[in-house]
Amino acid sequence: MPPDAGAPLSAVVVGAGVGGLTAALALAKAGLSVTVVEQAQALGEVGAGLQVSPNATRVLFHLGLESGLSALAFRPEAVEARDWQRGQEIRRAPLGDSARERYGFPYFHMHRADLVSVLGQACRAEPRIHLRLGEAVAACEGDGTPSLVLASGERLEADVLVGADGLRSVVREALFGPAAPRFTGNVAWRGLIPAERLEGADIRPVAALWMGPGAHFVHYYVRGGTLVNFVGVVERDDWREESWSSRGRAADLRRDFSGWHPTVRRIVEAAREDACFRWALFDRDPLPKWSRGAVTLLGDACHATLPFMAQGACMAIEDAAVLAACLSGCRRGELSAALSRYEDLRRPRTAGIQASSRRNATIYHLRPPFSWARNQAMKAGLGMGAAMDGLYRYDALSAVGG
Repeated sequence: MPPDAGAPLSAVVVGAGVGGLTAALALAKAGLSVTVVEQAQALGEVGAGLQVSPNATRVLFHLGLESGLSALAFRPEAVEARDWQRGQEIRRAPLGDSARERYGFPYFHMHRADLVSVLGQACRAEPRIHLRLGEAVAACEGDGTPSLVLASGERLEADVLVGADGLRSVVREALFGPAAPRFTGNVAWRGLIPAERLEGADIRPVAALWMGPGAHFVHYYVRGGTLVNFVGVVERDDWREESWSSRGRAADLRRDFSGWHPTVRRIVEAAREDACFRWALFDRDPLPKWSRGAVTLLGDACHATLPFMAQGACMAIEDAAVLAACLSGCRRGELSAALSRYEDLRRPRTAGIQASSRRNATIYHLRPPFSWARNQAMKAGLGMGAAMDGLYRYDALSAVGG
């Protein structure tokens, strides 16, 4: 049955991660009726830290989440880049109060599950949003009226369908076929450690980046400073599992970072066997198209990004704000044009972030004498200066304009 011409637009969002839930809130704020379909039985993601920079907190605060996020976040004082072995500071870029004053919004470190929890609570409190958990998608149809077929056989139809279903997006594959990834030759470790287990390890209240030959290591506080999140990336090709919930052996983690600075060694030595996760990093080319008809993509489903600029979640949050702005006040006959506008606004920026993240993978792992040249450039302010300033100043809320 065709929708009532006066009824609000309806949207189905596939995926209840950071991007999908932010999209649901933004679309509801724009007046749409939203159904979120998620195959997991409960909201939440595998525990890990993430960095939420001002370009993203701007959007989240606009959605009314400032108090909930502020209660759970950690506010780093700076980003510090250091030598992997001797520990000397190569470059320091202030955050904390400086970031708030410069960009108008704070820089947060958060546990991913905390961000999802705050988003989920806001979605449950929004009458325009209906969460459907434990619902796997069997098929997606984009021609004519967009629809999903659930594993139960039920069909869901809506004016707009948004695939926010991540790296292995069912919606993307239905629109454009499978996306072939490239293994980068990098394998990442991650884990969370209670801060009290690291007393005396000189864990500073910053986003710490340690750069070494063929590897780098990042750590920072989350959950108000009670946990330390770490990510260690090493060049190797003996692990090809892309899932970031795959467990690794603590002994292998310690071996990969043996000989590093004592602070890094203290962190990896404190990682418990049941709390070490390891995943292979794959790269994907930017998609030339995100939309077909009234179906579009968002976040990792269309621009999966290597984690070397800490912008994966932030880009999905920006996507959500721009998508909602493009659909605000849109008539049903204008949906295809509105989604084309959305992707035209977002593709250049997200492709640039993908390219910069790929480039950082090389820069962080340089060996002598090239690492010396890198360090001199970073000391001069290149790489952590003007480029990051432009990144953080981006205003997704006004990107659509008139």
